[in-house]
Amino acid sequence: MQQFVRGQKTKLSDLTPSTAIEVGIEVKGVGTVDIACFGVDASGKLSDDRYFVFYNQPASPEGAIRKLGSAGSDDERFALELSRLPQNIVKLVFTATVDGAATMSQISSGYLRISAGGTEVVKFRFAGSDFAAEKALIIAEVYLKDVWRFSAVGQGFNGGLSALLKHFGGEEDTGAAAAPASQPAVAPQPVVSSRAVNLEKQVSQRAPQLLSLVKKARVSLEKAGLDEHRARVALCLDCSGSMYGLYKSGKVQQLAEKVLTLGCHFDDNNAIDVFLFATEATFAGEMTLDNWSGFVPGLQKSPAWRKVGGGTDYSKAIQEIRNYYYPGSAKQKHFAPVGDSLPVYVMYITDGDTSNRNLTTSQIVDAAYQPIFWQFMAIGEEQFPFLHKLDELPSRFVDNAGFFLVSDPATLPDEQLYSLMMSEYPSWVKLAQSNGLLPRR
Repeated sequence: MQQFVRGQKTKLSDLTPSTAIEVGIEVKGVGTVDIACFGVDASGKLSDDRYFVFYNQPASPEGAIRKLGSAGSDDERFALELSRLPQNIVKLVFTATVDGAATMSQISSGYLRISAGGTEVVKFRFAGSDFAAEKALIIAEVYLKDVWRFSAVGQGFNGGLSALLKHFGGEEDTGAAAAPASQPAVAPQPVVSSRAVNLEKQVSQRAPQLLSLVKKARVSLEKAGLDEHRARVALCLDCSGSMYGLYKSGKVQQLAEKVLTLGCHFDDNNAIDVFLFATEATFAGEMTLDNWSGFVPGLQKSPAWRKVGGGTDYSKAIQEIRNYYYPGSAKQKHFAPVGDSLPVYVMYITDGDTSNRNLTTSQIVDAAYQPIFWQFMAIGEEQFPFLHKLDELPSRFVDNAGFFLVSDPATLPDEQLYSLMMSEYPSWVKLAQSNGLLPRR
């Protein structure tokens, strides 16, 4: 039986060959706890509320998720038959919420364990010292990313069950009677921070064509609990020969605009740092609300473009970015966290494999000691096994990389792209704060 720590991930097949498993959860010391399982789609949404399994709905329609109740030290148990889930349900999120004056900081002991065939294969322990005044907890996830995987999340969440439902796109049934026809109910309007209002005002004046994207990015960040988050944002673009069609079609420019609108929420300068790589790598300047239109076609005519060559070497770009934010760090071996007040979020876009896997791997492992998160996005029909490997690398100080694959970025809805961009970053932020890379909030 393996003991997991917060942020640790693995393929489920490394724990058990079975897809019929049982999840047991304990949350002690906080009084009455509601433990639930959310079955969500690829965008992280509860698109079918029949897959919200909790005290008032003990099973999904086909029985692939069943709430079993308490037994032994388990406060709640779930039986999962992953092979029976419909194709649109790709992630099972296990949560706990408390009511009244209790908070997750009062947990005396807690765990989530997985058993298969009556044998316990993994246990993730957590305690009140991991949390503050949160009233909800995302404990762990079982999710499909080419194969079924397990992630020990341990992320505190402000608000209770209603906040979790909102996060996953669901609505709480309060049991209240509908408003009379003569007095139609008015849907509550979301609260938008003054900073977000100011940003949208600036965008409407300086780059009105991007306003819709800015609003969509804001909604995604609110759902991830990052609406007040601050970070530096980098966009790293593969400009090898195989990317030519994506640049010519304008798809890379469109992707850059979406990264910029996300970056505007994170960075008060309303700008992102752009890096180019192929055989070599270089910093190519800032993309801003004032120069965004035609920015990528302009890069193709720049000296920076001619400087990087025509191959594909991830390691050169990783080193360039590390040295840009922390000069000389890519040549140093780190054994202790490098703390900073602001993290760096890197959106790394490629359509091919690297020519130097060993150096790329060692760079990502060493970069785990720095407050830099690497979000890899691959474009194409290949499976990109090396990027999957980077996403799941063991023996890192913290899990500092995420990966998702898109066959054609032009067909991906904006909301889904933003959701994928934020699928692993919030968990990394928590890990970075608890491990000395970022200040605790």
